[in-house]
Amino acid sequence: MSGVRRLRLVVMGTGPFAVPMFRALLASPHEIVAVVTRPDHAPPGRRPPPNPMREAAVAAGVPVLDPEKANAAESVAAIRGLAAELFVVCDYGQILSAELLGVAPFGGINLHGSLLPRHRGAAPIQWALLAGDAVTGVSVIGMTPALDAGRVITARATPVGPRETAAELETRLSEIGAGAVLDAIERLEAAVAAGLEPGGVGIPQDEAKATRAPRLAKADGLIDWSKPAAAIERLRRALDPWPRAATFFTRADGERQRLVLAAAEVAPAEEFFPGPGVAVEPGTVLAAESGPDTGRIVVACGAGTALAVTRLVPEGKRAMTAGEFLRGSPLRPGARLG
Repeated sequence: MSGVRRLRLVVMGTGPFAVPMFRALLASPHEIVAVVTRPDHAPPGRRPPPNPMREAAVAAGVPVLDPEKANAAESVAAIRGLAAELFVVCDYGQILSAELLGVAPFGGINLHGSLLPRHRGAAPIQWALLAGDAVTGVSVIGMTPALDAGRVITARATPVGPRETAAELETRLSEIGAGAVLDAIERLEAAVAAGLEPGGVGIPQDEAKATRAPRLAKADGLIDWSKPAAAIERLRRALDPWPRAATFFTRADGERQRLVLAAAEVAPAEEFFPGPGVAVEPGTVLAAESGPDTGRIVVACGAGTALAVTRLVPEGKRAMTAGEFLRGSPLRPGARLG
């Protein structure tokens, strides 16, 4: 980063995706004057959820601000007092107003976990997997008050692994993003030095290609067995580690048991379906093999496909192989899931 002017930065972030970026900025010529993160909240008697960015900032000795509303007048005044030249935002959880962005001469840049304008929103990594994208990446954009709609200053692409989970992909993209942010700051500085306004740096997004990636809810993990096996397998990977893909098994006594799919793969349907023209209701167990190593539970899915579940988590129990589960369960071929 030779020739880069030292900038005063305020880093805004909460989740783990922002931590590699924060550490890269700490090691750069720039000065982080504060970290702005979301406040900790928890029901009475419970601990608040982890805040990786708060923990990283405290460990590095960087001051932390956690306003309830970043755009409130008192919050804007406090952040203005930091005299930051640029806001660097990632996984923060609040949209910044034009007034707040105007506090910093260079405005703000945001690290996003997709190749914008694809997958704008809170869960881009999960939606890339759900959509079956072969390639995804990160984008660093100049911030505007509109959600993930600013000009793209830099972007970096990477193939999606065929068995990669959201947790694994997030880790990879966060590391890629750290370098992308440093590159974006260098490009931003060079463009401004050449006379361009900060808001004019980068390439405008094509609105016709924009897709949404809204935040997921626990109910999104409930498996619809009428979908093709490949879509259900992507759901399992996309929702790992939260909210997890799950289904229900109703026992003979009427008790319903929730089953989380921990590992599964598309199975060769022709080996398990009764034959051409024979209808099988999606969710029907076609095979229940309790082999000595892992075993598998093969389930009929939509479009004449099948999914082999090799590892699962029964409600209230530890993760186990399908073989272990079957040795203590009445689940047999012909049973229905869902």
